[in-house]
Amino acid sequence: MRVDVITKEYPPNVYGGAGVHVTELVKALRSSIDVEVRAFGAAVTESGTTGYPDLAELADANGALKTLGVDIAIAQDVAGADVVHSHTWYANAAGQLAQMLHGVPHVLTAHSLEPLRPWKAEQLGGGYRVSSWIEKQAYETADKVIAVSEGMKRDILRSYPSIDETKVDVVYNGIDLTSWRRLDEPELVRSLGIDPDRPAVVFVGRITRQKGLPYLLRAAKLLPDDVQLILCAGAPDTPEIMQEVTGLVEELQAERSGVVWIERILPRDELCAVLSAATVFVCPSIYEPLGIVNLEAMACSLPVVGTATGGIPEVVADQLTGWLVPIDQATDGTGTPLDPERFVNDLAATLTHAVSDPGLAALMGRAGRLRAEADFSWGGIADRTLEIYRSLL
Repeated sequence: MRVDVITKEYPPNVYGGAGVHVTELVKALRSSIDVEVRAFGAAVTESGTTGYPDLAELADANGALKTLGVDIAIAQDVAGADVVHSHTWYANAAGQLAQMLHGVPHVLTAHSLEPLRPWKAEQLGGGYRVSSWIEKQAYETADKVIAVSEGMKRDILRSYPSIDETKVDVVYNGIDLTSWRRLDEPELVRSLGIDPDRPAVVFVGRITRQKGLPYLLRAAKLLPDDVQLILCAGAPDTPEIMQEVTGLVEELQAERSGVVWIERILPRDELCAVLSAATVFVCPSIYEPLGIVNLEAMACSLPVVGTATGGIPEVVADQLTGWLVPIDQATDGTGTPLDPERFVNDLAATLTHAVSDPGLAALMGRAGRLRAEADFSWGGIADRTLEIYRSLL
C-alpha cells in the first residue's frame, strides 16, 4: 500500500501542532507501509519526501491563492497512490483534487476548523473566505474524516451538518515518549533567564487568538510575587496580535520579576529542560482540538492547567494529571469568553493553587506521564490510522 501524505508543515518547516502530528505519524507509518510525503516549501533531502515551493507566478497573490497554486502542483503528482491523506485546509484542496483526478480515496485529518477561527480573517483578509470554502468542500466530499478528539468530532458535525457521522472517526494525537521526557538541566535554563529554584508557570505556543495568551498575561498579574512566568511564544498570526501581546508582556515585566519571554523556537532538548524546570504548564486556549503541547508537558512529568474546552478535557484528567479551568464561551465561532474577567480570575486562582503545593504538582506530573504512556503512543495511533486506510480499499 502506498499512501501520499499532503501537509503544509514538515521538517524543517514545522511551527505548530499539525506539523508535529504529521512528522510523528509518518515516522510510525513507514514501519508498515510505503508513505510519500508531499509538503509545502523548498525541496528536502529526506527519501520519500517532495517539497513544493510557492509558484513564482503567484508571488504577489493572496496567501490563499498561493496555497491553491501549490495544491494543484501536488495533486498532479499523487498519481499511483492507493490513499491520499491531507492535513489542514492548506492541503485539503490537493487531497480533493487528487481524489477526483486519480480516483483515489481521500482521508483528511481535522486539526482545526475555519468556522471556529474567524480571527483568521485578520491574517488572510478575503483569503479567509477562500480557505473556508476549500475546507467545506473537502470535508463534505472526503471518504473519511479523522478528528483528533471527541470534542473535535462534535465541532465538525456542528460546523458541517451535511456530513454523515459514520465517516468521522476519532484518532488522538500522540507523543514521542522517547524524545519527550524529564530533563533536569539547571544551568541550561539559567542561561535562558529562568531561575530553576523559583516556582514557575510555563506556556508554549504560537501567538494566535485561539491560544488565549492575552488572558494568561492578565491572569499573571494575580499570581504570587515569587512565581515566574515563562513564555515560549512566537510565530504571531498578525502584527496586531503581536503588538497586543508585546504591550501586555512589557506591562507585566514592569510590575514583577521573573517574566521570561523566549521568542525563538527551542530545540526539543532545551524545551524539555524548560518544562522540567517549571512547576506547572498552562494551556489557556479558547479553541483547541486536542493540544499536543499538553501531551509534551505531560511526557516531561509536568501537570497541566488547561481550559475546559475542545479536546483538552480528553487529555488533562481533572484533579489527577492537572486542573481544568471552566469557561462559558460565545457560540459565534470565536470562542470568546462570555465573562472574560471571570475566566481570567479563575485561571489565576487555579494556577495559584497549582504552584502553592509543589509536592502535589509533582505527583500529578508523574500521573500525567503515565497517562501519556498508556493512551497516546504513536505506535497505537499509526495502527488505528492504518485500519482506516484499509477500510477504504
